[in-house]
Amino acid sequence: MILIKLQHMGEARRRSKNDLGNQNPKNKHQVGKNDSPRIIDWLPLTVKQRNKFLEITVQGGWIGIGLLAVIWIVVRIVGPAAGWWVPADLH
Repeated sequence: MILIKLQHMGEARRRSKNDLGNQNPKNKHQVGKNDSPRIIDWLPLTVKQRNKFLEITVQGGWIGIGLLAVIWIVVRIVGPAAGWWVPADLH
């Protein structure tokens, strides 16, 4: 009976032997990691997240103002002009 000793090599040892360095494939997902500082240490919100929130809410506010203006024009001008209804103050 001949025993052959198989040499099992771990991933870290193989990488160091082949001079691949620290190119761990698990770290590929951390490329886009948010390195922005937190607003408050104990609060899990960063400065980038705060700025993105402000950007979205300001844009949403302007969209809301635009929709309000369009609805107002339809109710006050388009609807009565088309004969769909008569405003209460003109009755």
